[in-house]
Amino acid sequence: MRRFENRVAVVTGAASGIGRATAMALSREGCHLALVDIKAEPLEETRTLCRADRHVSTHVVNVADKAAMQQLASDVAREHGGTHVLVNNAGVAVGASFMEQSLEDFEWLMGINFWGVVYGCKFFLPQLLEADEAHIVNISSVFGLQGVPMNSSYCASKFAVRGLSESLRTELVETRVGVTCVHPGGVATNIVKDARFVEPEGMSGVRERTIESFKKMLPPERAAQDILRGIKKNAPRVLVTREAYAIDWIKRALPDLSTTLVAKNWKRMPGI
Repeated sequence: MRRFENRVAVVTGAASGIGRATAMALSREGCHLALVDIKAEPLEETRTLCRADRHVSTHVVNVADKAAMQQLASDVAREHGGTHVLVNNAGVAVGASFMEQSLEDFEWLMGINFWGVVYGCKFFLPQLLEADEAHIVNISSVFGLQGVPMNSSYCASKFAVRGLSESLRTELVETRVGVTCVHPGGVATNIVKDARFVEPEGMSGVRERTIESFKKMLPPERAAQDILRGIKKNAPRVLVTREAYAIDWIKRALPDLSTTLVAKNWKRMPGI
């Protein structure tokens, strides 16, 4: 997909971070937008940051709510006339060991990170297939390439997004709908700030230190640039940040050692 002018893009998790930056980038390229998030005020702020001459609608929706996502697709079709780009970006994190993490937290995370992506793809795909060209972007993570400690639910969700994206791409290969899976490394977003955390014994202050470290990471605007390039090239996947490339290389070059290396060095890894 190479042309964005007067196309309609739906972006979930658009109130901040990669979602906001991607929405703004698509707006600059000429897209009309349907911005989706559960936080109304920052979502409205994102709207004001987009091009004034674009039609930008806002939708306060929990992506884990199946009925709400189905209604969202209908609302976007009615207001914008269809969809050309779908960016399934909304995501949350839980920082805890598998033993310490509650099943309720696991289900909460999977509802947003995985089922939110499934619902987005399921309910918007009919509109995308009707377009002369269209694209789906699913945001996974560097932790969708390699599992790490203290993030079992997060890794599970991001591996699931990767698998869904790869399978969906094969099913749509003879259509005009492309699918790209994005694997960001450390990007300066609010995901840790908004995460549910259970600090391991003897590691107090991990949350605060991680929040501070995220402020120094790659600006989300850089990730948005990579995402738009991926759409234009119909890339099957996009790696964002040097650590994403490094982990991908280690996983492929040293598959038998990658888990051992991560287990020994995960405390130095730059975030989710």
